[in-house]
Amino acid sequence: MKKIEACIFDLDGVIVDTAKYHYMAWKKLANELGFEFTEEQNEKLKGVSRMDSLDILLKFGNVNVSYEEKCLLAEKKNKWYVEFISNIKDEDILPGAKEFLQIVINNNIKTALGSVSKNAMTILTKLGLENYFNSIIDGNKVVNAKPNPEVFLLGAKELNVLPENCVVFEDAEAGIQAAVNAGMYSIGIGDSGILSGANFVINSLEEMEIDKFQLL
Repeated sequence: MKKIEACIFDLDGVIVDTAKYHYMAWKKLANELGFEFTEEQNEKLKGVSRMDSLDILLKFGNVNVSYEEKCLLAEKKNKWYVEFISNIKDEDILPGAKEFLQIVINNNIKTALGSVSKNAMTILTKLGLENYFNSIIDGNKVVNAKPNPEVFLLGAKELNVLPENCVVFEDAEAGIQAAVNAGMYSIGIGDSGILSGANFVINSLEEMEIDKFQLL
């Protein structure tokens, strides 16, 4: 086992339950465009950038629009999402997330946020979580969406930790693949069938203990 020097956390579905707000906004957009969008289909959008998510959504609905129209649709979706998260509360912090972050900090392990969301800082600030991270990498700092490893590699760089000494916590298939592509360990949060590429899978950070790093 290599020494784990840093933990990099995705935001949506790992630290906070904002995935439901993304789904609500995408579903509203799909309905406006004249087709249904299911929670199962929404799994394909997790960990994916806004524009790439829109492309996936439009394929599900067999809708073809110009690039200019895509930009307008993406902005409309984001406007709805921001409206939904404006009422985000402490109850939206996922079970065990804040507690495990504190355990990591107490064990002198560095922490970073690795999210492609451009609204990550808004969410962290609203919930008072920004000080739990030594580095915050979000959609405003990266060009490439997951499964490209850019977001995690930039986090490791800012923390001054080698990728092989980092462990990523992710709830999305694309996020797990990004961690693999970065040469990092990965712990999936959610369905082991979907997150089969992870080193191991847990249901939530409530189940996570530092001792489990010995399994990596």
